Formats: sequence, structure tokens, C-alpha cells
Amino acid sequence: MSFIICEDIKNLQGKIKKIAFSELKDKSCEFSKITARPFSSKKGILWQLEKYKNNQVFHENMDEKAFFVWLENDGRSTFRQVCLTAEGVTIHYTVFPDKVKKKESGNAVKTTQQSHNKEKSYILKQGENIPALVDLGVFSKDFNIVKSKYDKFKQINRFVEIIDDAFSKLGKDEITILDFGCGKSYLTFIVYYYFTEIKKVKANVIGYDLKEDVVKSCNEIAKRYGYDNLKFYVNDVTKDELYKGNVDMVITLHACDIATDFALFHAITNGVSNIFSVPCCQHEVCQSIKKGGDFDILLNHGLIKERFSALLTDSIRAEILKECGYEVDIVEFVDFAHSPKNLMLRCKLKKEKTPDLEKIRNLSEQYGFTQKLLTLISEK
Repeated sequence: MSFIICEDIKNLQGKIKKIAFSELKDKSCEFSKITARPFSSKKGILWQLEKYKNNQVFHENMDEKAFFVWLENDGRSTFRQVCLTAEGVTIHYTVFPDKVKKKESGNAVKTTQQSHNKEKSYILKQGENIPALVDLGVFSKDFNIVKSKYDKFKQINRFVEIIDDAFSKLGKDEITILDFGCGKSYLTFIVYYYFTEIKKVKANVIGYDLKEDVVKSCNEIAKRYGYDNLKFYVNDVTKDELYKGNVDMVITLHACDIATDFALFHAITNGVSNIFSVPCCQHEVCQSIKKGGDFDILLNHGLIKERFSALLTDSIRAEILKECGYEVDIVEFVDFAHSPKNLMLRCKLKKEKTPDLEKIRNLSEQYGFTQKLLTLISEK
């Protein structure tokens, strides 16, 4: 069984969403079900195993070598049913003592062809001298896509496509962007490349981060790339003074917890026309929420409570932004298989207005939670 699955995993590399193991053969196993998902990391492709035991879920990350060893041993001997889900194809395996029955639905070849066709329309193209993609390891030194980084290449292009869609409606030949919690993700450098090299507009990009060593390194990289109007500063967005000039776009990718709220608040109060926010570590609501109504059932288990609180946090942020005059879409930034923090708030200012926050305040009072953006807007 494991040999067949290993071969299918290799053939479907970069397309697998999850593999579910169920129906125990070995009744001594403490886990009734296990789900495995691949995701990208600095160490390469890792597999996250979600192990279900009664009402609890346990997580374990494995590198590919360890995962295949697990397939050969525990996966092979413990479960009778295995379901592999990938782009365009689902494969069901039934494991018998001396053989494995395999049933396939969908068309993996068709999916591969579709992906190839999409590649032709990518904004960032193979062969272009994009130094950030070389340093990130997505491009080789001769600017070809590194095969193992193809998913990362698609993710980066997805982000640029979202930016491109907004910019095409701005109609400007100069743009100022603030990037909150920029870190050293290289996306800031790619945004600068997109505007200056592809769109041929003057881009003034300012990145904020808490870490001095990160800021120093980013400024050195910008200098090495010749990106004269890309500057990085050490800044705590919750208390330090921010850029006072006109800003066309605010980006906040994985700014931790309430740092996202302060970035959104800055954008709202300064009438920034475009916001792109991928929230992360939504702890505030989870730590303060109490039972108080029809949603109490979602607060009984820690994992569900955490996920519910994260979705509630981003729903409140989206609602406040709408009340402040923004058109808000919540889109999937990357596939869940690669990152559970995969929701982006894409916001376009239509008309500034006085927000009506009564429903959100009532919800906050009913469940006893605090939410920083709600607090900031209420105190404005």
C-alpha cells in the first residue's frame, strides 16, 4: 500500500491537498483518524499530521523522509481506508492483508495542463532578472524556476496579481505604500520590483518592523538591489509615529495579533484607498471570549475555540472596514495546504462615512471579548 501511495505522492508533487487515513485495522492504535497535509517551510516540504483522539486533535510535523517512513510502517499497518485529495483528482485506497484496491476519480493530467496554461499569464515570469526571487531560492542564478519552489512561485504571483488588479484602477504614475510588519519575507522587494520595473511607475515603499537586525538587513538588501525609494524603519505600530504623507496602499502580511488592528486603524484614519491584510495570531478575542449565547457550543474545545475566535476577529475587522466606507472582499491568499493563515482582507475605499458599530458592540458585550480595532474606532 505505502509503495503505491508514495509513487502517487511523487507524481502529484505540488498538487496534493490532503491525505486522510481512517477505519482502523489495528484497534490498539490510540488515534481513530489521521489527516496529513503538505506545506512549504524554510526547511523544504513538511507534512503536518492531525491525529484525532476522542474530542482532541494532536499535531505533528514531519519532513518528507520521515513521512514516507511513517507510511511504510504505521500508515500501512494501522488503517484500512486511505483517501488522497489533489488538484483535479481523488484517489481512494482500500487496504487488504495481501493487496490494495485503488479507485481514482478526476483527471490529474488535465489539471497539469491547466496549470501549464496559467503559467503563461503570470505577471512575474521565468527568465526575468528578479533578484529577490533568486535570493529566496525560487529562481536559480540563471533565472529559471527551481522545481521544488514552484508552489512558492505561484503563491508570490498570486499576491502580485491581487496588487495588480487594484493598481490598474488607481490610474497613477506615482504610488506610496506602507508595509507593516514587513519582516524579511522578500514580498516587499517584489512589490517594489513590480511597480518600478513592470509598471514603470515611481514607487515609494516604506517597511516597518520591530526587529533592528531585520531592518538593517533589509536596508542593506535594498541598497544592493539599487532600490533607492525602498526604505525600512524600526517601528512599533502600536505606539510609534508613522508616515504622515499621503499613502495609496497599506500592506500587512502576518502582522501579529493586534498589530494588524493598529495598521488597519492607521489606514482608516488616513483615508488610505487600498488595504491588503493577511492577519495572523488572532489571540485577543480567544483569550477574552466567554460563553454568553447561541455560539457557546463553539467554545467547548480549545482547537475549535481558537479557530472560531480567529474567524470572528477577521469578520469583525471586515465589518468595521465596511462601516468605515470600504468595499471588502475576503479571499484565499494561498491554499490551506500551504498555510492555515490563508485569508486576505482586500479593501477598497469607496466613501468615508461615520461607522455604526452597535451590532458589533452588542456582540462584544454578550460574549465579553475585546477586539482592538473595535476599541480604537470607538475611541476615535
